Amino acid sequence: MTLRLDLLRHGETELGGGLRGSLDDALTDKGWAQMRAAAVEQGPWNRLISSPLQRCARFAEALGEQLELPVQLEKDLQELHFGAWEGQSAAALMETDADALGSFWGDPYAFTPPQGERVADFSTRVLAAVERLHAAYAGERLLLISHGGVMRLLLAQARGLPREQLLNVAVGHGAMFSLSVESAGLLKEVS
Repeated sequence: MTLRLDLLRHGETELGGGLRGSLDDALTDKGWAQMRAAAVEQGPWNRLISSPLQRCARFAEALGEQLELPVQLEKDLQELHFGAWEGQSAAALMETDADALGSFWGDPYAFTPPQGERVADFSTRVLAAVERLHAAYAGERLLLISHGGVMRLLLAQARGLPREQLLNVAVGHGAMFSLSVESAGLLKEVS
């Protein structure tokens, strides 16, 4: 059976742009509005799945209460941990670590940010979480509230992109995409 997975990226956060990773900052009013606008007249969903970081989880809890749906927090759907780069913007890193940033952007699987999580490990944990969701909820439609990196990874897989193009997948704040998840973890983008 197929699992329908609607992906919603968190909105703008209080500490602004840059590599948020495991930093747990809250949404701004604009971020809340971005997510509300994306979710309105979507669904219906059977349940909500969210990263436990507050920029995702607080919205999931509020929406779950509003729609009277169960909310499940899934730690394996957290953003990539950027190590020493967490909280820094690409512009700042271009001034201090341009070569390393270029290597990361060129092939994120081949270069890991200093003290960061390997993208291969990130991919393994995210895809394993999606497989667990498929096993538990095949036949349902879920809203997965997560991060840009998680969504880029899943969309790149669904689109059959080479690994070097992972960071070329555009996912703005409050963006929503839909996937079908088949057995064996096969992902397809749904329009």
